[in-house]
Amino acid sequence: MTEADARSLRSDANWFIRTTAFVARTVTRCLTRVQVTGALDAIPREGPLIIASNHASNADGVVVGAWLTPRLGRRIHWLGKREMTEWPLVGPFVLAGSVHPVDRGNVEIDVFRLMLRILAAGNVVVVFPEGTRSASGALQPAKDGVAMLALKANAPILPVGVIDTDRFWPKGKIPRIGGRVEMRVGQPFRLADILPPGLDRRAAKAAATELIMARIAELLPARQQGVYGPPKA
Repeated sequence: MTEADARSLRSDANWFIRTTAFVARTVTRCLTRVQVTGALDAIPREGPLIIASNHASNADGVVVGAWLTPRLGRRIHWLGKREMTEWPLVGPFVLAGSVHPVDRGNVEIDVFRLMLRILAAGNVVVVFPEGTRSASGALQPAKDGVAMLALKANAPILPVGVIDTDRFWPKGKIPRIGGRVEMRVGQPFRLADILPPGLDRRAAKAAATELIMARIAELLPARQQGVYGPPKA
């Protein structure tokens, strides 16, 4: 078993994971007020889980990881640019935090297989279905990769809405001290339980993506619902 394989099979929230989450919470609280609401008691504490969140700021991953890690009681797995893991001094800590390096030119099938392997080991992964940060803070059209992953792995999805992080840490700028951000946690669900029967693969993928994004949009204020908000009159 390679070192990368060993990392993908780990689920324990060891001292490093717990300490990192604690430090992240402490630092973030020094910069802005953070409120966490929603179905916190419904968060699965065992078995595979896909956390699907909107993505409007670099602060999103910090808030999700720092506040959900103690609720989960286990580690969260992430995808990150390989360059992060190769930075002097920082790289080993990134790897220890279960960030899995991905090459910029890596084919999507390799990333997909990595995520499937992590879920098959009964672990937690965080995904941002939009694929990149939204400059306006509003939801952008999502990619189908998360839906494909959830359908293939038959893993439950935990929708998360992170609110006003784009105002706290705007894209391309430094954080603004003050203000407030909120993370809302939705009810976990399985696509197999809500998708209409009889859909072919393409239709199921498209419907699944819409369902996932609709669950995330429900957790967000109107200004951040973007293309998944109610039709305008």
